[in-house]
Amino acid sequence: MSDARSPAQIEADIISRREQLAVVLDEIGVRVHPKTIIGDAKAKAAEAVDRTAGRAFVAVNRTVSDVKAQFVSEDGAPRLERVIPVALLAVGVVGLVVVSGRRRKR
Repeated sequence: MSDARSPAQIEADIISRREQLAVVLDEIGVRVHPKTIIGDAKAKAAEAVDRTAGRAFVAVNRTVSDVKAQFVSEDGAPRLERVIPVALLAVGVVGLVVVSGRRRKR
């Protein structure tokens, strides 16, 4: 079995390899270009911020839902046995702040 190729076949192979190499070099040039590197870094940073903001939103939403569940029943009615003590506590704290402020002014 002879593996002899004609000069035309060898030349066609060389041209084909040269074209493939040119494509690869162009891709490398695009990948290492400063604008491409900066763009990739910006995209990764934006993705990280979006992911972090999404996690924070979920955590805050879960916390708000948990707190709301403590003061509102499943049918939407306020749980007075929990709302009234918290309201009284808030009024007491505000009263102390007001009295404390008045004493400082004297």
